Amino acid sequence: MATFNARNDGIFMLFSHPSPYMHKAIAFLQNPIFLHGFSASTHLAFILLLSMTWVFKGCNMGGHGHSKERLKDGSFLYYKPALFSSLGLSLFHLVLCILNYFVWYQYGWSDENLSTQLDLTLRTLAWFMSSAYLHFKFRSSEEEKFPIVLRIWWLFYFFMCCSFVVLDLVYYQKPGILPTHMWVLDFGSVLVGLSLCYAGLFGKKNREEEARLLEEPLLNGNTVGGSRKKSKKDNVTPYANASLFSLLTFSWMSPLLKVGYKKTLDIDDVPQLADDDSVNGVFPVFKNKLEEDSSNGVGTLKLVKALFFTVWKEVLWTALFALLYSVSSYVGPYLIDAFVQYLNGHSEFANEGYFLVSTFFIAKIIECLSQRGWFFKLQQAGIRGRAALVAKIYKKGLSLSSQSRQGHTSGEIINFMSIDAERVGDFSWCMHELWTIPVQVILALLILYKNLGLASIAAFVATMVVMLMNVPLGKLQENYQGKLMKSKDVRMKATSEILRNMRILKLQGWEMKFLSKIVELRKDETSWLKKYVYTSAMTTFVFWGAPTFVSVITFGACILMGIPLESGKILSALATFRKLQEPIYVLPDTISMVAQTKVSLDRISSFLRLEDLQPDVVERLPEGSSDVAVEISDGNFSWDLSSANPTLKDLNFRVLHGMRVAVCGTVGSGKSSLLSCILGEVPKISGTIKLCGTKAYVAQSPWIQSGKIEENILFGKEMDREKYEHVLEACSLKKDLEILSFGDQTVIGERGINLSGGQKQRIQIARALYQDADIYLFDDPFSAVDAHTGTHLFKECLLGILGSKMVIYVTHQVEFLPSADLILVMRDGRITQAGKYNDILNSGTDFMELVGAHKQALSALDAVETEPDSQASNSVEDGSCDAGSRKQSPHKDAEKREDQNGKMDEIIGQKGQLVQEEEREKGKVGLSVYWKYITMASGGALVPFVLLAQILFQGLQIGSNYWMAWAAPVSKDTRAPVEGLVLILVYVALAIGSSICVFVRSLLLVTAGYKTATQLFNKMHVCIFRAPMSFFDSTPSGQILNRASTDQSAVDTSIPFQMGSTANAIIGLLGIIAVMSQVAWQVLIVFIPVIATCIWYQQYYIPTARELARLVGVCKAPNIQHFAESLSGSTTIRSFDQESRFMDMNMSLIDGYSRPKFHTAGAMEWLCFRLDMLSSITFAFCLVFLITMPKGVIDPGIAGLAVTYGLNLNMAAFWVVWNLCNLENKIISVERIFQYMSLSSEPPLVIETNRPDPNWPAEGELDIHDLQVRYAPHMPLVLRGLTCTFPAGMKTGIVGRTGSGKSTLIQTLFRIVDPVAGKILIDGLDISTIGLHDLRSRLSIIPQDPTMFQGTLRSNLDPLEEYTDEQIWEALDRCQLGDEVRRKEGKLDSTVVENGENWSMGQRQLVCLVRVILKKSKVLVLDEATASVDTATDNLIQQTLRQQFFGCTVIMIAHRITSALDSDIVLLLDNGLIVEYDSPKKLLENKSSSFSRLVAEYTIRSNSGFENLANL
Repeated sequence: MATFNARNDGIFMLFSHPSPYMHKAIAFLQNPIFLHGFSASTHLAFILLLSMTWVFKGCNMGGHGHSKERLKDGSFLYYKPALFSSLGLSLFHLVLCILNYFVWYQYGWSDENLSTQLDLTLRTLAWFMSSAYLHFKFRSSEEEKFPIVLRIWWLFYFFMCCSFVVLDLVYYQKPGILPTHMWVLDFGSVLVGLSLCYAGLFGKKNREEEARLLEEPLLNGNTVGGSRKKSKKDNVTPYANASLFSLLTFSWMSPLLKVGYKKTLDIDDVPQLADDDSVNGVFPVFKNKLEEDSSNGVGTLKLVKALFFTVWKEVLWTALFALLYSVSSYVGPYLIDAFVQYLNGHSEFANEGYFLVSTFFIAKIIECLSQRGWFFKLQQAGIRGRAALVAKIYKKGLSLSSQSRQGHTSGEIINFMSIDAERVGDFSWCMHELWTIPVQVILALLILYKNLGLASIAAFVATMVVMLMNVPLGKLQENYQGKLMKSKDVRMKATSEILRNMRILKLQGWEMKFLSKIVELRKDETSWLKKYVYTSAMTTFVFWGAPTFVSVITFGACILMGIPLESGKILSALATFRKLQEPIYVLPDTISMVAQTKVSLDRISSFLRLEDLQPDVVERLPEGSSDVAVEISDGNFSWDLSSANPTLKDLNFRVLHGMRVAVCGTVGSGKSSLLSCILGEVPKISGTIKLCGTKAYVAQSPWIQSGKIEENILFGKEMDREKYEHVLEACSLKKDLEILSFGDQTVIGERGINLSGGQKQRIQIARALYQDADIYLFDDPFSAVDAHTGTHLFKECLLGILGSKMVIYVTHQVEFLPSADLILVMRDGRITQAGKYNDILNSGTDFMELVGAHKQALSALDAVETEPDSQASNSVEDGSCDAGSRKQSPHKDAEKREDQNGKMDEIIGQKGQLVQEEEREKGKVGLSVYWKYITMASGGALVPFVLLAQILFQGLQIGSNYWMAWAAPVSKDTRAPVEGLVLILVYVALAIGSSICVFVRSLLLVTAGYKTATQLFNKMHVCIFRAPMSFFDSTPSGQILNRASTDQSAVDTSIPFQMGSTANAIIGLLGIIAVMSQVAWQVLIVFIPVIATCIWYQQYYIPTARELARLVGVCKAPNIQHFAESLSGSTTIRSFDQESRFMDMNMSLIDGYSRPKFHTAGAMEWLCFRLDMLSSITFAFCLVFLITMPKGVIDPGIAGLAVTYGLNLNMAAFWVVWNLCNLENKIISVERIFQYMSLSSEPPLVIETNRPDPNWPAEGELDIHDLQVRYAPHMPLVLRGLTCTFPAGMKTGIVGRTGSGKSTLIQTLFRIVDPVAGKILIDGLDISTIGLHDLRSRLSIIPQDPTMFQGTLRSNLDPLEEYTDEQIWEALDRCQLGDEVRRKEGKLDSTVVENGENWSMGQRQLVCLVRVILKKSKVLVLDEATASVDTATDNLIQQTLRQQFFGCTVIMIAHRITSALDSDIVLLLDNGLIVEYDSPKKLLENKSSSFSRLVAEYTIRSNSGFENLANL
């Protein structure tokens, strides 16, 4: 309690006619001895009462076996705040007691001093005893609430401290006597007393927590340590049930911050969102509002209205908070003139100083609370809006028509989700700026009019001029932003396509060419980026200089108009200009954000307006209502409705339940389109389709979801173990799963990258079988498996499990046709023949051509018996093959062939799953990351100049304000030190200097940022493109795309400005501290502990915030990956009617991303609230210090300048910490890019010291010596010591069951994977000694999956631009594609859409053939290249290969026995070993050889259909 000597006139302010007795009574009550004595007496009474309570409770519990169980964390609300508050008060009073003792020991003792010392001593003892009671006694009790003794004492103490503060403020007026620490004691005691009263009022035993703690051991008796994973319902964010006090102070974030401070946060530590914030609660509202009037489609305005009504409560709350903040923030500038006049001795009424301080402080508290609520609520609205948009975009993506899909690729649609929806969510920051800016301008002008009169008109005109300058800048930014987004879309589309087909690019040696394409696209993007960032730099320059410009115009107008400039009015105007700087500074960002958001909303609304699949294409009949399963009448369908030539014409057929229907025809005849038509995927021109029953679909190109094998097969169905095992057996998957370490729990990589083609197809068939549908559609699923497996699948699946189902299957293998009840023969989109096998055999030419081609292929069986094969025989007899590796029992061979696991075993090893969760750094972001970033451009040479310019700018700003405060008179009666003209001229000179500095700083900053972004992009992409194939096999493309889009966008536009803002905030805060400390150095005494506390808070907060930011990045990749997968498999998803399940999965992923984002916002506001309160208390203390100093000690003008800067203290402290934390969050994008800049690289593309001859390979002979290959050091060998020779100029066919090592051998030949032992020689040159580009560019390959890239046909055939049009046409004609291309409008420039989806699979395969014909390599590899074409086209390809590659070495992986028979040598692999290696003739002579048995099986199947398969 403060000592004071009140004057009598202070009494008369409260009592108009005081009596002498009243006067004496009041004087006695004001006596410090009485007040300290009263305080000491009450504390002594409390000590005695608490001691008696403690003893009494100890006696009562003595005979009842005192419980040793103590309160656990969270089991009593507000226990810890009460304990630490009591302990803190005890320690604080102890410090003051010691300080008081030494002070009065030095100056002597008096009665007043003794009473003060006694009071502090008893206070120390009382609060120490209170904390001891809470810790030792109450903690082990069973009480429902805090003891009544404590609650009464806390309430009494609070009111006592409040009364002391009132007495201090009202009566204490004599300066220089009241010790500063006593002021701090009184104010601090009020705040702590308030918190204790709150704890006493609301503190109680938490029964829910106690019940959980009691139940936990019972529920988890078998778990380690009794821990258990919280269910989603239990782990809902505390925000959902937080009290008002907790909401205002963000205390609901404390539990998560505590966990984050103790350990590294994981996603399981982050609570679930409340229902109102979850996408499940938001999306239905958004969807209903959007679909209220669907007649005109989705326009931008309609989209905005739907978003508004989705978050209208948050919008209204934030509007109220924004208004409160705007008004309270201008209270300080309004009162500065009155404060300066008070310091100058001109007070309007008694105790005006305390009134002003109180008003300043209350306004700051309101400003703090409203701003924190405003910022959090608007982020909450942004999270909700983004979630609703992403869910809608995803739903739209699942229902797009094929024509719409061709206009928008996966990369573009992913950008709608990852960039545009994100930007709309971020717009919430600017939601209210459009109306709060005018409000703040009006308030500023009113203050200026009060102080400067008509000169405020000049201020208004200057402000309008500055704001109008936003119009051209805003339009420029909107234009550049739109162009930037379009160029980014193009780049991301190309990047996405390249990542999907990286294996092909590496095999062809094209990766660097395609990298150069990405770099070129990036150059176009950076041309717009450069314009955008330099426009932003100009905007920054204009509006940093705007307050100075407005102030110069205003003060100049005052001089011209003869309005006297007094220091108080000038400082009030300067404080107003500084506040006005906020709306002016925010305005360009707001305009930019509005422009960006409009562009994004336009893009999203145009996407949502795209045409969906026609809902009425297929007429669905009730299940069991008809014997007809599928019926098409007078059907005409076209993928492109604008085309004059429909895709499917005059379709008329009916299929009954239980029938098997085969569809055959040449390449491009419309077979796959027919199945798509039945699924409702092809737009209808005329006719009807009727469907009765559920359907299942197996696509020609397998679509496999990332996740476990079991999840892919169940596909949303419940597990039926018996049926599941039956399906695995039928699909030949059991043996594959037995070998895997994780069995069917093995995680499949993106697009099934760790599976062979055959395994993907078999899993896809198993998925269809498990659905137990009524109608099955198979699009040539047997082409990707070997002959033996194909036989098994047809027999067990189509003839077995599906024997009673309706099945329509497309096939190119004639041997599967006799088993069909109906055969549809297609040509040019028409069904030319229909009937049973024998019925249509002689009824038309189309079917005869297919059967004739098949018989021609079978004739190879006869030819091989008589054909002399001396060359091949000699090569084998000469010992070119390791004889030991091929002498194995046929019985063992049969067993081993079934014991393979394909590429899964090749990749998945003992150390865990191939596909892991995305790696994220943990702990503090290293200083090396910051250092590498700032020194990336020009070695960091620009950074010192940026800092110097910023320091000079801040110094000149302070200097100009200091000049105005010093040079202007305090009042009308005071003579000015300088004339008005000199005053303005000096101010203008300083203003120009500061403007030049900010201009230089802005230009240098964006230049450094632009150069750094360019270098990071180039280096990261080089490292990605040079990464080994194993990286792409184990890394989902979503993770790579996330770095190329979101992280790169942050580096492009956010991080440079964030760096500059951080430096600006730190320098600005130091400037404020310098100005305030210069006025009174004693202020530093307060600043030091406050800054220390701020740093402690920041250090406590940052571990949680950092990991939350990382989790945001990590949780975004699964969103992108699931989105991309769903888009590519949308046909399969729709065919199984699984849209709702996938929508639920997407919503779960959206919430998974929103959770860390929501709590990141909460954590930031938790910190900012505490910093704001500290800053406000510090500012109030400084004001109290200023008004208590003797008159004349401080120049009122300079003191007013300190107050002017002090008004921004809380904002400056907030911006420093906010920028530091935000920078650390943003720099994680750089950290993630650095991760990819350190990827391991493939061997060199070119080794200059060992380049092969230009004509190498001249002969094409391959020698393989003891070749051993494994995919990782900890994994088993896949190829186990292969030794053989592929003779030059001969054709070698490699056969073997799926997964036997065939593709691995090819990958080793192209050095996709390098051997651990052995070597491969081509014409005597070890391929491991030359560069990868030299090797791959000299070899040719037709891959298993035919790949075409978006662009033109010419760019697909000749991506390196090496051939003339004549050469390309000649190659097309040789492959029978010339006429097809000539019929297209664009000829060689015909459009190829994403993945080549407007070309059939067979046509894509022929395009790959054209590529190798153009390349004319001496060594050609065919990796199951004819699997997707009909027999006639296969014969054509084989004939073309014989003609074009005569004398070349051809290595062919063949699933078709006829292709193997056409070889000079057959190599049969099993389990990574050579089982047989000889000419086909010699192998067939040995009837017990595995190859002979395969041929016999094929012959029986081909000659008599499947009627005889049961006898095999």
